[in-house]
Formats: sequence, structure tokens, C-alpha cells
Amino acid sequence: MSGQGSTGNVIAAICSLLVPGLGQLLQGRVLSAILWFVMACVAFAVTWLVTLSLLPFGWFLVSVFACINAAVHRRPGVA
Repeated sequence: MSGQGSTGNVIAAICSLLVPGLGQLLQGRVLSAILWFVMACVAFAVTWLVTLSLLPFGWFLVSVFACINAAVHRRPGVA
């Protein structure tokens, strides 16, 4: 996958919007993928505890940030 705006990054961003960390995993960034997924789970749990419902707002918010992170990723050494 090349630099920012490449087809690979667009696919990774869409994947991260669905499941936070999946796009980072496709880009080969395993630690980042795990961290995004864990943050999404924690955000979902906190949102559920605070609102006492299954409102996935926390998950969605983390998904958006993970999507942006995957979309703007540049491989080291790529100009």
C-alpha cells in the first residue's frame, strides 16, 4: 500500500470504519490495530454503562478516528 490517498488506504479506511483496527491490520500495523480495537471496545463499554443502553456511540466515534488514521497513513520511505 502506498501513500496517503492511495487505493489501499481508501480500502483500509472503509474497513476501519466498519471494525476499528481492521484497516490498520490490512496495512500491516498489528499493534496499532490491536490498540484501535481495544479502544473501541472500551468506548462501547463506557457508553453502555453511562447510558444504560446498547447505544454504540463510543464505538462509532472510535471508528471514525480509526478510519481517519488509516486514510492518512504513509509508509516509511514513501514520498
